[in-house]
Amino acid sequence: MKHPLNVTSEIGELKSVVLHRPGKEVENLTPKYLERLLFDDIPYLPAVQREHDYFADVLRNRGVEVLYLEKLMEEALKTDELHQQFIDQVLNESKSNLNGSRQTVEEYLHSFSTDEMIRKVMSGVLKSEIEPEKKVHLHELLDDYYPFFLDPMPNLYFTRDPAAVIGNGVSLNKMCEGARKRESLFMDFIIKHHPRFSQHDIPHWYDRDEYYPLEGGDELVLSREVIAIGVSARTSAQAIEKLAKRIFARNGTIKKVVAVEIPKLRAYMHLDTVFTMVDHEKFTIHHGIEGPNGNMKIYILEKGMDPDTLNISERSNLTQTLKEVLGLQELVLIPCGGGHEIAAAREQWNDGSNTLAIAPGVVVTYDRNYVSNDLLRKNGVEVIEIPSSELSRGRGGPRCMSMPIYRKDL
Repeated sequence: MKHPLNVTSEIGELKSVVLHRPGKEVENLTPKYLERLLFDDIPYLPAVQREHDYFADVLRNRGVEVLYLEKLMEEALKTDELHQQFIDQVLNESKSNLNGSRQTVEEYLHSFSTDEMIRKVMSGVLKSEIEPEKKVHLHELLDDYYPFFLDPMPNLYFTRDPAAVIGNGVSLNKMCEGARKRESLFMDFIIKHHPRFSQHDIPHWYDRDEYYPLEGGDELVLSREVIAIGVSARTSAQAIEKLAKRIFARNGTIKKVVAVEIPKLRAYMHLDTVFTMVDHEKFTIHHGIEGPNGNMKIYILEKGMDPDTLNISERSNLTQTLKEVLGLQELVLIPCGGGHEIAAAREQWNDGSNTLAIAPGVVVTYDRNYVSNDLLRKNGVEVIEIPSSELSRGRGGPRCMSMPIYRKDL
């Protein structure tokens, strides 16, 4: 039986990808709780769904199998035991809002069918939607300033971050922010219990119960032998070291992990918001991540003499480092917004550098980033634009919205 996971590059022909179509969780955003839930604005649900459907159709029209997170999850929870186990784990990880109401919420979740329960967990449980006669505690009957028993998960349509496939293994990520910590629970259950994956010995390069945060937007597979990981606002250096040691111990192909430090700003949330690979020797970049004279803090991690050690060497120039680790003679860095002081900042904010390569030299981008898109085309890259007026409000682009699980080898 063919192994279900294979990602040995950023640009190999994309064959299978996991998406999540935005749902009711987006409508459960309100201005008062935007910061808590990591949004800057409230997308209009019918429009954001139309845009996401267009994105999915673009991929299907290019021969990509589109798998939906919610459907995979439903197919994974095929026994009463797993159904109960999932609800238990969700409630355990949501205890800060339950305030003694666990039994009430548990009974409420059990009143739904499996697919409805999964969507309810994703969209959040409002205190007001549980009938008064089912509230058995005084505090449940009193008005409360906070409206949710279970917070919604509006960031879930960015499937890139909670888990990432590297080679034939998976990184089940410890999400940095509280609003997103439960998101990796879905892929954890899918990998362990869905028949497509559970029959295979799938290495875990990282696990969601680790101490240090790591997110998929910072994980880039540059080649069979090299991965790059951003040291960012959401991913720690300690997590990168731990992942590197596990990969070197169990994957005989990957030889180098390139750790790239980027400014810890919301605008530069992950490495893929400022840097992506679009062809064998072509990359997008937002030059705001570079210091004076183009200098950066870059570290190459390689296997040490024993499993618990790493050899770490420092570099300062991204172009030279990429040439070195990828064995390239020439390399093209395509600047977001053409490097213009206004266009670059505007288009980076709208994920002009967050491209999804579906084949070498073929990328999906947001239509709003017309300066960056034009420059990509001038550099010989085929650009497929998708509408983005509502999708972009979540501060993530096509790469953020996709979790590739299978690419053809280059």
